[in-house]
Amino acid sequence: MKRFFNTAGPTIPADHYHIDLLHRLDWEEIQHLIASKRYFVLHAPRQTGKTSTLLAIMKELNSKGDYACAYANIEGAQAARGDETQGIPAACSAIARSIALYLNRPELLDWYQDQGGRLAVQDQLTGLLQQWSQIESHPAVLLLDEVDALVGDTLISLLRQIRAGYAQRPDFFPQAIILCGVRDVRDYRMHQEGAEVITGGSAFNIKAESLRMGNFTEEETRRLWLEHTQETGQIFDEAIFPELWEDTKGQPWLVNALGHEVTWKNREARQRSRNISRVDYQQARERLIYSRATHLDQLTDKLKEPRIHSVISSILSSEDEDKISQIKVDDLQYVEDLGLIQSRPTVKISNRIYQEVIPRELTWPTQVMIANQEQAWYINPDHTLNMEKLLQAFQQFFREHSDSWSEGFDYKEAAPQLLMQAFLQRIINGGGRISREYGLGRKRTDLLIEWPTDPEQGMYGPLQRVVIELKILRGSLDSVIEKGLQQALDYTRQVGAEETHLIIFNRDSSTPWDQKIWHKDQMLDDHNIQVWGA
Repeated sequence: MKRFFNTAGPTIPADHYHIDLLHRLDWEEIQHLIASKRYFVLHAPRQTGKTSTLLAIMKELNSKGDYACAYANIEGAQAARGDETQGIPAACSAIARSIALYLNRPELLDWYQDQGGRLAVQDQLTGLLQQWSQIESHPAVLLLDEVDALVGDTLISLLRQIRAGYAQRPDFFPQAIILCGVRDVRDYRMHQEGAEVITGGSAFNIKAESLRMGNFTEEETRRLWLEHTQETGQIFDEAIFPELWEDTKGQPWLVNALGHEVTWKNREARQRSRNISRVDYQQARERLIYSRATHLDQLTDKLKEPRIHSVISSILSSEDEDKISQIKVDDLQYVEDLGLIQSRPTVKISNRIYQEVIPRELTWPTQVMIANQEQAWYINPDHTLNMEKLLQAFQQFFREHSDSWSEGFDYKEAAPQLLMQAFLQRIINGGGRISREYGLGRKRTDLLIEWPTDPEQGMYGPLQRVVIELKILRGSLDSVIEKGLQQALDYTRQVGAEETHLIIFNRDSSTPWDQKIWHKDQMLDDHNIQVWGA
C-alpha cells in the first residue's frame, strides 16, 4: 500500500507522508541538553506531532548506543482524577511497561510489581527511576508524554518525585528527562487543600529549558503535499498552495486532514490520473469544516477554559478596550502555546479555518434554534441575495431576542457580533460562504458573504460578494459612522465586493428600541454604503 496523509496517531514514516521529525525542532539543542544532564519541557498544541517526535528521538538515541532511552505515555493516570494513591501507581506501571518494551527490561517491570509497588506512593516513581538507572549500562533518558493530562496531587507528586531524584543523576537517576504535553510546565495549575494554587514552575523548578514545537513552515506545508505527487503522480493545481497556507498556517493536523479530504474522501480523486483542482480543494475545505472532526471539536471545547475565554472573547468582541487591557500576559502566552492564536504582527486567531470554526461553533446552538427564517425568503428572481430584506429581518430578530439570547452565550462580550453571525449562518448555510476578519483591538468585525448566482455552478460560478461591517456604538454616533464607513470601504476594496453594509450595535439598555433601529444610505468616494442601527 502506498503512503498517505496521517490524521490519527503517531506518524509512521513507512506509512505516512511526513516532514523529517527530528528537524521540526532544534535537534542539536536537544542533544546538547541531554548530554548536559538537563531536565526540560517540550510542548506543542494537540496533533502537531509531539508523540511522533518523541518516538523518533528515542529511536535515534538508542541507535547511537550512548543512552538507554524509553518513551512512556502516562495519560492513563488521568483516570485517577488527582488521587495520587491511584495516579502514581498508574504512571509508574506505564513507565515500567514502556521500559520493558522498548529496552527489553522485563526485570524492571517484575521489580516494580514485586517490590516497587509496595513503597509509599510518594516514593514509588523515585524508586522506579533509581532502579532503572542502576541496571542500565548506559545513562538513562526518559521521555514522558501527556504529563499535563494529570491533575491535582498526582501531578504534584510526579513532579516532586522527579525533582527529589535530580541530584542523583546520572548514576542513580535518569541523566535527562523530557516532559511533554500541550502546555508548558509553568501553566500547570494545581489546587491543594484550602484552595491554595501552586504552579508547575514551583513544583518543578529544575527545568532547564522549555522548547515549543511549531507548525510546518509554508515551504514544509507544500513539500508534504508534494510527497503525494511523488508517490502517486497525482498533480495539484498551483493555485491551491497559497490557500492551503492561509487556511492552516502550517498546523500539522489541518494540513494532513485537508490532504486526506482532497485525495481520498473525494472519491473521484482516488483515480490518480485525475489532477486536483482548486475547486476540489475548496470543496474539501468546506467538508472538513462542516464535519466537526474530533480535532476541531476539541478545539472548541477548549474555549470553555477561563484563561482561554478571557483572550478569545476579547478578540471576538474586537472593541472592548477595557476587556483588552485586562488580559494577562501569561494568559495570552498560554493561548498562543495552545495554537489558538498568533501574536505577531497582531493578536488574531491563528489560521483561517480556526477563524471560521470558532464563531461557528460558539453560535451553533443559536443557529439551529432560530425559527421562522428560511433561505428562500431572501432570494431574488435573478438568484441574488436580497440583503435589504435580510438585514431588515435581522433588525427585528435582534430587537425581539438579543437580550434573552445574549444571556445564553458563554461569550457575552461578543454577543451582538455572534448573534449576527448566527443569523447569517442560519440563512446562508448550505448555499453560500461567510468569511470573517476579526482580531484584538481591530475595533470592528468584517464579514464577507459570497453567494452563487448560478445555481447549477454553485460556488464555482459567478458570485455575489457582500461586505458587512459590524461595530459597537461607543461615543458619538456620527464619529462611529464616519470611521465605520471608511473601514467598510477599505475592506470592500480589499475583497472586491460590490455591495457594502455597516451595522452599528447600540448596547445602551436605556436607549429605546425605536431609536436603536434605523437605516440610511451613505456615500463615500462614489460608493454607496447602507448603514443600519441595531
